[in-house]
Amino acid sequence: MGAQWKHKNRAIAANAKGKIMTKLVKEVTVAARGGGDPDTNARLRMAVEAARKASMSKETLERAIKKGAGLLDGDAAQFEVVTYEGFAPHQVPVIVECLTDNKNRTASNIRMVFNKRGGQLGALGSVSWDFARLGAVEASPPEKEGLDPEEEAIEAGAQEVEPPDEDGTITFYSEPTDLDVVAKKLGERGFTVTSAKLIWKAKNPVAPDEAKMAEVEAFLEGVDDDDDVQAVYVGLA
Repeated sequence: MGAQWKHKNRAIAANAKGKIMTKLVKEVTVAARGGGDPDTNARLRMAVEAARKASMSKETLERAIKKGAGLLDGDAAQFEVVTYEGFAPHQVPVIVECLTDNKNRTASNIRMVFNKRGGQLGALGSVSWDFARLGAVEASPPEKEGLDPEEEAIEAGAQEVEPPDEDGTITFYSEPTDLDVVAKKLGERGFTVTSAKLIWKAKNPVAPDEAKMAEVEAFLEGVDDDDDVQAVYVGLA
C-alpha cells in the first residue's frame, strides 16, 4: 500500500456524495492544460478514460477539456496543484496531493483534518525524502500463455513491477520521465493501460497492528473525503 492509498469503500461513499465526479472533472481540466487532444496528451487520455468509466456525461467531459485548454471565453482553468506532507496517527508518513482554486481554503481544510483526526502536518520535505517519485502504469495483460510480468517490464522499459492484483491488473513502475514511453510500449505489447500517472512510493513502509491501523484508516478516510484532495500516498506495507 506504499503507493496510493485507496479507500476500501471509496467508490460507494464517493459516488453517494458526487465526489468521484468532482475529482475527475478537476483532473480532466488540469490535464487539458497540456493540450486538448487526448491522442497527443497522455495525461488527458488517461483522465478521459477514467471519466468515461465513471459515466461522466459527454457534455461535462467536453466542457472540462475546453476549460482546461482555455477554449472557453473567460473560463480558463485556475486549479493549482498543492502538496501537503505530514504524519497520520502513529507516525505513519503521508503525502496529500490536491487540486484547488483556493489555496487558503484547502490549507485550512487539510490542517483541520490533520488536527481533528490525530495527524501531524509537516513542512514540505518533512516526509517526501522517504518516498520515491515514480511513474506508475496500471495495465491488464493480454490473454497470452506463459506471460512473465518481469520480462514484460524489461521490454517496456519499466524498472519494477508488482504481482497482479485480485482483478489481474499489473502495476509497472518507471522513472518519471519514462512514464509515457512505458505506457505506450505496454499498449503495443497488447496490454490494456487503465492508468498512467506520477506517484509517491514509500521506501520504508510500516505495518501497524490492527488497533493502530483502524486509527490510520479513519484518518486517511477523513483526508480523502475533501473535494480538493486528488491522491493520498501513505507509507503502509
